[in-house]
Amino acid sequence: MSERTTEHYVAPVDPDEKVEVDRVKLSERKSNLWLDAWRDLRRRPLFYIAMSIVLVVVVAALFPSLFTDVLPNNDCFLENSNAGPAEGHPLGFTRQGCDVYSRIVYGASTSLSVGLLVVAITAAIGIPMGAIAGFYGGWVDSLLSRVGDIFFSIPYFLAAVVVMSVLSAHRNVFVISLAIGGFAWASLARILRAEVLQVKNLEYVMASEAVGRGRFSTLLRHVLPNSLTPVIVYLTIALGAAITAEATLSFLGIGLPNTIMSWGNDIAQAQTSIRVAPMALFWPSLALTITVLAFIVLGELIRDALDPKARARR
Repeated sequence: MSERTTEHYVAPVDPDEKVEVDRVKLSERKSNLWLDAWRDLRRRPLFYIAMSIVLVVVVAALFPSLFTDVLPNNDCFLENSNAGPAEGHPLGFTRQGCDVYSRIVYGASTSLSVGLLVVAITAAIGIPMGAIAGFYGGWVDSLLSRVGDIFFSIPYFLAAVVVMSVLSAHRNVFVISLAIGGFAWASLARILRAEVLQVKNLEYVMASEAVGRGRFSTLLRHVLPNSLTPVIVYLTIALGAAITAEATLSFLGIGLPNTIMSWGNDIAQAQTSIRVAPMALFWPSLALTITVLAFIVLGELIRDALDPKARARR
């Protein structure tokens, strides 16, 4: 019985031709948390509005002479007391005859300086406390958490009132910043501790310890950099809150002295003339409101941009 064979047709193959089979086509555009957040922010018109306001305030604080040639204290004349807008003075005059617009521009430097100092003090205390407590755990976490609870139970604004009252003879930008930031760090420490508790259990942290890297080195090189997202958001919003706290303390007369220009001092001085010259109170209040609102909105936008779930819901 003869063996029966079946011929199979084989398509000719060019050995020089490369055929891609089952290749997954991925986007060649680089992507990470911060790039995705930036792409999301660029599509938000509110982001450009908030950033524009923040940039104007920063430039006015650094270079006030770009916005006005009038000196806020030297060009004051009593014949202009509570006068309305005039040529070269678009917002009118204060009770002492000083230019309102010039004082607002020069006062931005004080308000922004206090906000930045408060944020720096808050970060300098809150970040180490929260990171160490969350990463090491045990008795270290218990001890630092109880210290944080003590400061958290004290309203930072009330504490600032007490500190500024005690140090009334030494009132300046640094003292008022220390009075606010020295009691406002507990919230930041709690937020960072919760984030570190999640990050420290991830695979790359265990891999870092497995290759022999020390725990403190792992905390600095891997855990902390990947836990700073909520910290940045919190500090952005806290900057606006610090400016508000300074203005409130100055308005109550226990903040910065009258010799230092700030929006809070201008509001406090203008309240006595609110019936005859309400605009002298309105303009610094509006500048304070817009600036604080810009920082808060910017912080909210950054928080949403860094949250993948929030981006997916939009």
